[in-house]
Amino acid sequence: MLLDAGHEVVVLDDLRTGHRVAIAPEAVHVEASLHDVARVLTPEAGFDAVLHFAALIAAGESMTRPELYWHTNTVGSLALIDAVRAARVPKLIFSSTAAVYGDPTEVPIPETAVKAPTNTYGATKLAVDMALTSEAVAHGLAAVSLRYFNVAGAHLDGDVALGERHDPESHLIPIALEVAAGVREKLQLFGDDYPTPDGTCVRDYIHVADLARAHLLALDAATGGQHRIYNLGNGNGFSNRQVADVVREVTGRPVPVEVAPRRDGDPAELVASSALARAELGWVPRKPTLHDMVADAWAFYQAHRLARP
Repeated sequence: MLLDAGHEVVVLDDLRTGHRVAIAPEAVHVEASLHDVARVLTPEAGFDAVLHFAALIAAGESMTRPELYWHTNTVGSLALIDAVRAARVPKLIFSSTAAVYGDPTEVPIPETAVKAPTNTYGATKLAVDMALTSEAVAHGLAAVSLRYFNVAGAHLDGDVALGERHDPESHLIPIALEVAAGVREKLQLFGDDYPTPDGTCVRDYIHVADLARAHLLALDAATGGQHRIYNLGNGNGFSNRQVADVVREVTGRPVPVEVAPRRDGDPAELVASSALARAELGWVPRKPTLHDMVADAWAFYQAHRLARP
């Protein structure tokens, strides 16, 4: 989308969890750690904005390996902020997360809600949000944090199909699709005794294409000396059991379910209020239904399986 909008794009990714095929051929790829970004983000390079997506994202793992998450997500981000300041880059768009709210005190969740992360992942992201606020006030940075709720779907455009490919897979929809495809025996649902309608966790899902468009809108809206924060979700919650039902509907295949113990740090319900993003960015989801997201993810999954040797 950045390339289509006329931008020159440099992608810094050490490919620890990423995939080279996901980088557009027209973009320059620098294979390096986030901690070494100052070697690329120099005053002479002339960058006019940075979009910062690099992070570890598994909430469960963050509780068992917290040091890894603090070093990557927070220390790495501080290295990036230092490089941005030294290179005099005016704008930074940051991938934040709904996990900063923990178990929310109000649903749908506004940006003003209490921030009380229940896992280390959310805490590392909140620390960066706070650092960006300080940077904007002290040094005039135009910063925007986009707090993602659960991202789903895939990008499908002609011969290009880009979707979720975690190793090991940790996200509910692609795992459920693996069960539907017969790659996994069953879908584990972690806990069925939450204070939700069917006892399983409730999450707000957003299509990855809608999420991507929000970043371009944020680039236009970023204002010097301000740190703006926006939730990105559809405002509708779906339980884990409901997700399994939609996967069955889309694929036409069985998805056996097994209830497993709760995972540490999993909030019961996370549903966004995206009213601020709609009002200030003019952002409106174009693919708001869970059916659309699962259908695109299923199309990507099938294409990816056929493409593998």
